[in-house]
Amino acid sequence: MATSFGSQFSAMRGRRRERWRDLSPLRKREAKMGLLFISPWIVGVLLFSLFPFVASFLLSFTKYNIVQPPEWIGTEHYVHIFSDDPLFLKSLRNTGVYVGGSVTIRIVLGFALALLLNAKVRFLGLWRTLFYLPSVVPIVALSVIWLYVLNARAGLLNSLLYAIGLPRFRWFADPDIAMIGYLIMSTTWVGVTMVIFLAGLQGIPEEYYDAAKIDGANVFQRLLRVTIPLMTPTIYLNILINIINAFQVFTQVFIMTDGTGGPRDATRVYVLHLFDHAFQYLPPQMGYSAALAWILFMIIFLFTAVIVTTSQRWVFYQGGENGE
Repeated sequence: MATSFGSQFSAMRGRRRERWRDLSPLRKREAKMGLLFISPWIVGVLLFSLFPFVASFLLSFTKYNIVQPPEWIGTEHYVHIFSDDPLFLKSLRNTGVYVGGSVTIRIVLGFALALLLNAKVRFLGLWRTLFYLPSVVPIVALSVIWLYVLNARAGLLNSLLYAIGLPRFRWFADPDIAMIGYLIMSTTWVGVTMVIFLAGLQGIPEEYYDAAKIDGANVFQRLLRVTIPLMTPTIYLNILINIINAFQVFTQVFIMTDGTGGPRDATRVYVLHLFDHAFQYLPPQMGYSAALAWILFMIIFLFTAVIVTTSQRWVFYQGGENGE
C-alpha cells in the first residue's frame, strides 16, 4: 500500500512538472510574481497559525513551565484531567450551560429582531444601527457597563424589577443564578446575528410570498412554510458561528469576577480554567494548559462535525433541496 501511494505521488509530481514546462515564459513569470506577492501571507500562516498549532499539540505531552525546557511525560496530563481535576468537569459544565443558553438567545432573539427590522417602518436605518451598535463596543467596556446594570443594590435591572414589584437578585453573588447574568449579558452581541439574518431575509424573492398569499396563507403560515425553510442556510451559519464563539467565552467572566470564576466557581468557564493553569499558577503549567486547549478544540470540532453532518437533513437551499 505504501508503494502504491509513493508511485501515485511520484506520478502526480511528474504531471505537475510537465504542466510547468508547457507554460509560456509569461505564464511562468506571472506564477512566480503571484507566489512572491502571497509569500507574506504564507509566512504569516506558517509562523502564527500552523507552527503554534503543532507546537501546542506537542507541548500537551510535556511538563513545561517556561523557565525550564519541556520534559516529555506522554499522556500524563490527559489522564490527570479526566481522572483527578475536579474543576475540569465543573468548568466544562458551566461552559455547556453558557453555550446552550447564549446560542439559543442569540438565534431566537436575532431572528425575531431581523423579522421586525426587515419590515418597512420609519427610521429603519436608525433602529438597525441601535441594535447593532453594542456589538462593536469593546468587550472590556461592555463588561464594566454590565457590572453596573446587574449590580445587586443599585443596578438598572434590579431597579426595574423592583419597580414592577419583583424581588431584587444578587446576580453575581448567588451561585444558583450567577450564570443567568452572563446569559442576559449575551444579548449584547445579538446584533451580529441579527445582521446576518437580515441579509438572509432580504435574499428571499418576493414571488414566494406572493404565491403563498394567493394560496391563502396567513402571516404565521408564510413564516413557517416560506421564511423559515428558506432561512435554514442562514440559521445553520449562525448556529455554527455562535457555538464556536460561545465555547471560547472568557473575557467578560475574567473581568466581572476578577479572574476567580465566582461565586464558588459557579461561573468558572473552561477557558478561564485553562488560563489559570497557564498564567495564574506558579510555576506556570503550559503543558497542562495545552492539553486543556486540545480537549476544547476536539469538543468544538465534534460539535461542528455533528452540525455539518446533520445539516443535510434540515438545511434547504433555493436552488434545490439540500443544496443539490
